[in-house]
Amino acid sequence: MTNGTFRLGPQFPPLGVVSMRLLSAFLLIAVVLGTAGPVGADGSSEPSKSAAQGDPTYAAGVSAVKRGDYPAAIRLFQEVVAKDDRNADAYNWLAYSTRKSGDAAKAIPIYEKALAINPKHRGAHEYIGEAFLVLGDLPKAKEHLAVLDKLCLLPCEEYSDLKKAVRDYESSGGRVKPASTSN
Repeated sequence: MTNGTFRLGPQFPPLGVVSMRLLSAFLLIAVVLGTAGPVGADGSSEPSKSAAQGDPTYAAGVSAVKRGDYPAAIRLFQEVVAKDDRNADAYNWLAYSTRKSGDAAKAIPIYEKALAINPKHRGAHEYIGEAFLVLGDLPKAKEHLAVLDKLCLLPCEEYSDLKKAVRDYESSGGRVKPASTSN
């Protein structure tokens, strides 16, 4: 009843409220879809298969990593970055292969190069964090975990993996470190 009269039919919120709710929902969907980005098999923001197919050396490097042939991967990704020094994904794979070959210290500046090119490269943040743990630098690993926490709108694999590595490192008193020579 409004001002002594009865209203028949369903009561709807004013049109402006409905429009704002719809707009908010669409914006949320756009933000989620816009920040998701492509994710590769290794959990990094790896380019799509079509991008890798465009450069046979890059594709061969990815194959070498997947079969655990890190020396071959290093050689191949060095060729890729020699041709394209703005390829953050290739630098990330090069650093990853270097770390997995047992040289975490040498991998750090390579990850830093990937992050200088693409500061939002989730895979590089995860892997440099793991490299810092291998080297016993927990504060640096936590810095990259904090960056991932901000980059991942929803929990992402890179954040979860690094968080677990940090937790394992802390709970073991620094004895448990990410594997540097196996995947």
